[in-house]
Amino acid sequence: MNNQIKIFCAKDWVDYELLDTGEGEKLERFGPYIFVRPYENAFWPKTLTKKEWENIDGKFWSSKQGAKAGWKMNNKIEDKWEMEYKGIKFFASPTPFRHLGFFPEQAPHFDFIEEKINVAFAQKKNSLSLLHPSDGTFRQQNSSSASKIKFLNLFGYTGVASLFALRAGAEVTHVDASKNILKWAKENQGLNAELVEAPVRVIEDDVIKFLEREEKRGNKYDAVIMDPPKFGRGPKGEVWEIEKDLPKLLVQVKKVLNNKPLFVILTSYAIDASSLSLGHALSDAMKSFKGNVEQGELCVLEKSNGRLIPLANTALWISSSSVN
Repeated sequence: MNNQIKIFCAKDWVDYELLDTGEGEKLERFGPYIFVRPYENAFWPKTLTKKEWENIDGKFWSSKQGAKAGWKMNNKIEDKWEMEYKGIKFFASPTPFRHLGFFPEQAPHFDFIEEKINVAFAQKKNSLSLLHPSDGTFRQQNSSSASKIKFLNLFGYTGVASLFALRAGAEVTHVDASKNILKWAKENQGLNAELVEAPVRVIEDDVIKFLEREEKRGNKYDAVIMDPPKFGRGPKGEVWEIEKDLPKLLVQVKKVLNNKPLFVILTSYAIDASSLSLGHALSDAMKSFKGNVEQGELCVLEKSNGRLIPLANTALWISSSSVN
């Protein structure tokens, strides 16, 4: 593991902008709408004017701000509207938890997922014709399963990462405990005509129980992304607490990886410690595989003054082998 902390910057958005931050808040554009949301780590003054901060469509109030928690809209907005990142479409909508159905700072992960799966497919294609060791002729491998790349999205939310894996050609398994969120994920897939028939399993389940069953079934995956919450409940009331359950999660993820996995991505908004903590945990879990761990902060470029604003910690295990 490299102990260096990296910056992963989301800077290629068109439909989203981080306009300004300061005084515990962030000012953002989501498609046609501008919102204010809490950002407790903004310990500095706002750059834009008070008028610009007040010319908004809505604001999410946290209980810490001395007002009734939740959204207060200044203008009438659609219940949901279409967004796009690099050709992948999905819906945005204000939720009771201040989110709008996706996390813009995770765009570097979307790019990484698609790139790594595309490269892996190209390498698999090249390896299908193997030089016979005795007579110098080529033999063609005839196993369709050998060319499949299986991608697992745990705590998958509305599935934007899953869509990028699908576009790259992976077979996707998408797991979340919320029936409504999974419905949203299916709607997002339906927005992308070329992905409507793509191979994806959308599963409502407690993540730990799902992984335990997959281990028993002998199902294996080539790549995993997970974004565990601080606290949550499964569909049958199962309790998730990140401080207690993250080690168990990493152990179970390891058990469903194939012998030469491509990558594992771990992101956390729930742990206040440095991304090095995530890196150490992921490095320890993946120590029996050949690869390297990178850790750092997911950031967005702030339009008002060009600062990088850190919004989440992340760690990535990446295979050192170029051929899966």
